[in-house]
Amino acid sequence: MKVPRSPFRARGRRLPGPLSPGAAAAEAHGLRVRLGRRTVLNSIDLTAHAGEVLALVGPNGAGKSTLLAALAADLPAENGGIRIDGRPVTDWSAAELALRRAVLPQTAALSFPFPVADVVRMGRAPWAGTERADEDDPAVAAAMAATEVAEFAARPFSALSGGERARVALARVLAQRAPLLLLDEPTAALDLRHQELVLRICRERAAAGDAVVVVLHDLGLAAAYADRAAVLHGGRIAVAGPPAEVFTGELLGEVYRQPVEVFPHPRTGAPLVVPDRSAGAA
Repeated sequence: MKVPRSPFRARGRRLPGPLSPGAAAAEAHGLRVRLGRRTVLNSIDLTAHAGEVLALVGPNGAGKSTLLAALAADLPAENGGIRIDGRPVTDWSAAELALRRAVLPQTAALSFPFPVADVVRMGRAPWAGTERADEDDPAVAAAMAATEVAEFAARPFSALSGGERARVALARVLAQRAPLLLLDEPTAALDLRHQELVLRICRERAAAGDAVVVVLHDLGLAAAYADRAAVLHGGRIAVAGPPAEVFTGELLGEVYRQPVEVFPHPRTGAPLVVPDRSAGAA
């Protein structure tokens, strides 16, 4: 008698089940990370919940990308730890982690001129040999349509502009269909239209039940699209909470060492953060 394969196991891998709304997709507890001799993160406590967009903001060198890499289990913790899907990251194999979290790095580089469609399909690699492998074609097609890259599916990745490469890289992450998305500055190379597109995608993924953690420099985008924002300063979290509560002129002025003014948007009420240029006037 043939025993049916469990829907949550394949070739020794534990497949992820759906996350309950509000469940902890990734958690950092007492996290400290050192790079060389320098402590980059210290005493970090943070949770990314299913169904929310969590923005990591702060000045250059504050530790945003390092925190994202630690949440992805790509950097080891000197103290404290990271949990993904309720378990310490050390309990998961690399293959199992790839089923649970998808990571978009700051830069996307490939040594060979793969066609765009093939690059996006690379995001499906973790599901090979599982019953969800039959989702490959629809997952790739949906990701390319969402990021507006389907029209140049046959073009080599190396022939794309920086913004086009960024969108293809995001499509690869979306095709992976992991319940935790970790995105490092996904809007950095994009024009206004595509910045808004990327953040709308983040909101859609959160509405579908995923947890989205995104590093942003644009405080306006964070205020408009994030459910919560964690403001990093000197390797620590200065404050975390809804942008409307934590984005204050006093706090942001101190963290960024630049006087700012914060106004509510006249229609949405979302905070608008602008430099206070009068502060430098003679």
